[in-house]
Amino acid sequence: MNNKIADIFEEVSILLEISGENKFKCIAYSNAAKTIRVLSESVEALLNKGELQNIKGIGKGILQNIFEIVESGELFFHKELKQKFPNSILELLKIQGVGPKKIKTLYDKLNIASIDDLKIACEKNLIANLDGFREKTQQNFLSAISSLSKNIDKHLYCDALNSAEIILSFLKIQNEVEQVEIAGSIRRKKEIIGDIDILVSAKEIHREKIFNLFTQHEFVEKILSKGETKSSVILKSQIQCDMRIVDGFQFPFALNYFTGSKEHNVEMRSRAKKNGLSLNEYEFSLLDKKNKLPNCKTEKDIYKVLNLNYIPSELRENFGEFDFFENNTIELVDETMLKGTFHCHTNFSDGKNSLEDMVEKAKSLGFLYFGIADHSKVAVYANGLDEKRVMEQHKKIDELNFKQSQIKILKGTEVDILRDGSLDFSDEVLSKFDYVVASIHSSFKMSKSEMTNRIVKALKNKYVSILGHPTGRLLLERDGYEVDMNEIINVASDFGKSIEINSHPLRLDLDWRFCRYAKEKNVKIAINPDAHSIFEIENVKYGISVARKGWLEEKDVINCWKLDEVENFFSNQKR
Repeated sequence: MNNKIADIFEEVSILLEISGENKFKCIAYSNAAKTIRVLSESVEALLNKGELQNIKGIGKGILQNIFEIVESGELFFHKELKQKFPNSILELLKIQGVGPKKIKTLYDKLNIASIDDLKIACEKNLIANLDGFREKTQQNFLSAISSLSKNIDKHLYCDALNSAEIILSFLKIQNEVEQVEIAGSIRRKKEIIGDIDILVSAKEIHREKIFNLFTQHEFVEKILSKGETKSSVILKSQIQCDMRIVDGFQFPFALNYFTGSKEHNVEMRSRAKKNGLSLNEYEFSLLDKKNKLPNCKTEKDIYKVLNLNYIPSELRENFGEFDFFENNTIELVDETMLKGTFHCHTNFSDGKNSLEDMVEKAKSLGFLYFGIADHSKVAVYANGLDEKRVMEQHKKIDELNFKQSQIKILKGTEVDILRDGSLDFSDEVLSKFDYVVASIHSSFKMSKSEMTNRIVKALKNKYVSILGHPTGRLLLERDGYEVDMNEIINVASDFGKSIEINSHPLRLDLDWRFCRYAKEKNVKIAINPDAHSIFEIENVKYGISVARKGWLEEKDVINCWKLDEVENFFSNQKR
C-alpha cells in the first residue's frame, strides 16, 4: 500500500504542475510521496497507532487523502486530475529531458499529449521554435524517442526477476509441480530482459491443472496462448511470461536449453556431436549406435558427458567458458561473502534517511563496515556537502563509532570529477576521508578521448579510491558516455584503484563484459548500492549478479574482505 499511495501522490504532483497549479501544492504531494515510499512501517500500521500525522511532510490534507486511498483503494482528486488530460500525456515523462514544465508548454502550445505527437512535432520542426526550446532540444527528443522505441518490450533485470519470483513462489507450493525453475536471460542474470521463462516438470495428467493455475493467477493481466506444453501470459507488470511443462527426465535438458544463451547452446550441440551424441532441448540421442546412451539426472551430468565441469548459468554466453571449464572450476562471489559496502547517501545530501537509520539497516544486514559517501559541493541539485558540512558529518560519524562497536562506519565522499578531470574538493579535504568515490555527473557529451583523459586524470589523484558508475549509463533511459573502458581499467591497474559495480537497478555499471578484463588486470571491484534510502542498501544483490556474470570471485571484490584489509587497501592508495 505504501508504494501505491506514493505512486498516486507522485502523479498528482506531476498533473498539478502540468495544470499550472501553485508550486507549493505540487511540492507538498511530491514530498509526501518520497516520505511514504521510505517509511519502515506500513501506512496502515502507522494509522492504527495514530502516528502517521506526526511524520514530517504529512499534513492534514495529505492525511485525509491517505485515509481515502486506504479505505477505497483510490483518490477521487487524482481521478479528477487525470480526466483533464489524455491518458497518454504521462508517457512523455519517459523521454529524457521532458519534465512536467515542458509537458505543460508542449500541451498548451502544440496540443502534444503523447510520444507520437512529440515525434511528429519534432519531424515538422515545430519544437525548435517554442520559447525555452532549441534546435538541439528537438534533436535530443528525436534521439530519446528512437532509443525508447528500440527498448520497447525490454525490462530491467530487477523488475523481471521480481515478477518471475511471484510466479515461481506460487508454483512451488502446488502439489502437482515436481520441479520448477526460472530459466532464460533472468537465470543468466542479463541486465536487460525480454520476457520471463518458467520451466516446470510434472506428470502429464497434471499439466492442464497447472496451466489453469498459472493463467488464472491474480498477477496475470492477459492470456496470450494456452497449449498442452506451453502457455504465455502478460503479467500486470506488463512483462510476458512463458511457462513450459516437461517430464522429469526432460527437465535438466530443457532447463539447460531454455536458459541459453543461443551461442552457448550451439557450442553444446557441437561438443555433443564430437562425442557421438545429438543434443536437443529434451534429451541426448546416439549418433553412433555402438555407444551407450548416458543417464543425466541434473545439468551437471550433461556437462560431465561433454567432458566439462559444471558451467554456472551466469557464464553461459560463449564468452570463453568452454575452454576454461574443460580443466577448471570457479567459486563465484555470492551475497553471503559481502562484509560491507561504500557508496551510500544520507539526508546530509540527497538521501532520504538519516545517518543513524542507514547504519542500523546496515547492521541488520550483518555488515561489519559501512561507508557513507554523500555528494560533494558542486552537486547543488543533490544538496552536496561543502567543507564545513563534511566536518560536521565526520564529527557525527566519530560519535556513532564511539557509541557502538558492532559496525565500523567509514568516512567517504562521492566527489565529482569536473570537466577538466580535477576534483570537487582540494587534496587537503580529500585527505580527511577514509576513501573517495570519484564520479561524473555532468558534461556527458565530451568526445571519447576527452572523457577518457578526464577520468584518467582523476584516477591519478592519490586520494581517489574507487571510480563510481564508470560509464554513467541509465539502462533503458540513457546510453553511457563515450569512454575507452579498457584504457580506464589499464590506468586503474597501474595506480591501484578500484572500480565500482554500481548496483542500482538502472545502472549495473561497470558492465559485466568489462569485469573479466578488470580481473585479468588485477583491478579490484567494489559492489556498491548507491543507496539513497535504507531499502536501497539491499540493491547490492543486483551488483552481485553483475559480478558473478563477470567471473568475479571473493578475492576480486574489496567489500568481501575483512575490515583491516579494506583499510590497508585504501591507505596504500594514498602513498
